[in-house]
Amino acid sequence: MLDTFQMFILAFALGLTGALAPGPTLVATINASVTGGWTMGPRVTLGHMLSELVIVILIIAGLATVALRYTTAVAVIGGMALVIFGILTIAGSRGVSLAGSGNGTAAVTANPYFAGFFTSVANPYFWIWWLTVGSAMVIAGLAGGIILACVFMAGHWCADLGWYTVVSTGISKGKALLSDTTYQRIMIACGIFLVIFGVYYLVRVVVPPA
Repeated sequence: MLDTFQMFILAFALGLTGALAPGPTLVATINASVTGGWTMGPRVTLGHMLSELVIVILIIAGLATVALRYTTAVAVIGGMALVIFGILTIAGSRGVSLAGSGNGTAAVTANPYFAGFFTSVANPYFWIWWLTVGSAMVIAGLAGGIILACVFMAGHWCADLGWYTVVSTGISKGKALLSDTTYQRIMIACGIFLVIFGVYYLVRVVVPPA
């Protein structure tokens, strides 16, 4: 069982891999930051956090009651999803660019909170992640008590808030704080982390710790 600090670090790393992936929420942050300044990143993140809070409440209130009876199956699905997401992250790292991410269209409104919420729930990747990796980790946290599950969400949200604040600050200052090459390398590193942790997760299912 993970202790509080380990759960926070793990949640932060997993959250960062999701936040780094190019998607509508990243586009919303970039577009809003051009005219709204660096605070757009935290504001968009708050909208994103609200959408995740609803899902977590549903998991804790209902889904966990059923899922805890099938912890092995949940662990296997979560582990496989981690490996798959890792591979997709590595493959998708080629050619990604923070400068180019804001060129497309997105459901961005004058309200950054709504933009963060709307772009999250409208993103299929968001639902796939929470129905596999996210739910598995929340349930794993619940196995150690509600506090551990809350720690997981705190670590996850710190990753989101940190990344989108970096992006909005860089955009508002008229330059990227990270070069495209560095961004791509970070994505590759996160992808490798996902694969390694996914394999580790699956091994623990097959060979439980003594």
